[in-house]
Amino acid sequence: MCDLRPVYQRIADDLRQRIDEGSLNVGDRIPSRSELKRAYDASDQTVDRAVRVLKAAGYAEGQFGRGVFVSDRAPLGALLRSTGAVDSPFATVIRGYDPERERDADGCSPLGRAAVGSSAADTALTWEATSAEMAAPDRIAVRLGLAPDTGVICTQYEYLANRRPVQLATSWEPLSVTEGTDVAHPERGPYARRGVRGRLAAIGIRVVRAQDLVGSRPATSREAETLGCAVGQCVTVVERTHFDSDDRAVETADIVVRADRWRLEYSIPFVS
Repeated sequence: MCDLRPVYQRIADDLRQRIDEGSLNVGDRIPSRSELKRAYDASDQTVDRAVRVLKAAGYAEGQFGRGVFVSDRAPLGALLRSTGAVDSPFATVIRGYDPERERDADGCSPLGRAAVGSSAADTALTWEATSAEMAAPDRIAVRLGLAPDTGVICTQYEYLANRRPVQLATSWEPLSVTEGTDVAHPERGPYARRGVRGRLAAIGIRVVRAQDLVGSRPATSREAETLGCAVGQCVTVVERTHFDSDDRAVETADIVVRADRWRLEYSIPFVS
């Protein structure tokens, strides 16, 4: 039967099959351009396009001066969704990492405890953050229910495992909610790193629910460079917004992880 697929697609599909079946393993070198040209009677452009497809799908990664190698695609963990928490009916935790950065009374971060419970105890889990005041971008103003260009505090996070970035997050909080208080900067002051609920509770604001919108899109150049994937490779994006008891949006965030390394996991209780 005649194969009507474009040659580049046939090359990419054949390489994917070899990886899935185990004849090419993690760390193995993908056949060189010249080898693929001979095997498929293809041009340089066709072979290069096939390899780009393989990289964009997360199956391979280039190493400067060495070639293209099979990527490790084993899941790093799961985004866990639970509706069982008493104080937050939509609490969210990343297995091994805690994007809400909550601490309990003794100051211990669940980020570290979760990692010990679900992965190697010697995994060093940290995060880095920078904050700045800015005018809310249009899409963020809509999510927070603000007028265009209203002031917000924007905080950008990189979550790292053994100093390797595994998750990115950007958070926006209206200055009208926190300006002039001890919690104005999420990573500074007496309530630093307490998470949205813990910090806002310190100024009398009760966060009662969160709403997630989950989607996927191609990685930007910055995201690809930071997360170690190819530009255009699929990433999972969670748009999370926290609401207070008056149903006012008090914080919204974009959480970005590699779609090929993280899965979404939901806990959905049923009422009998």
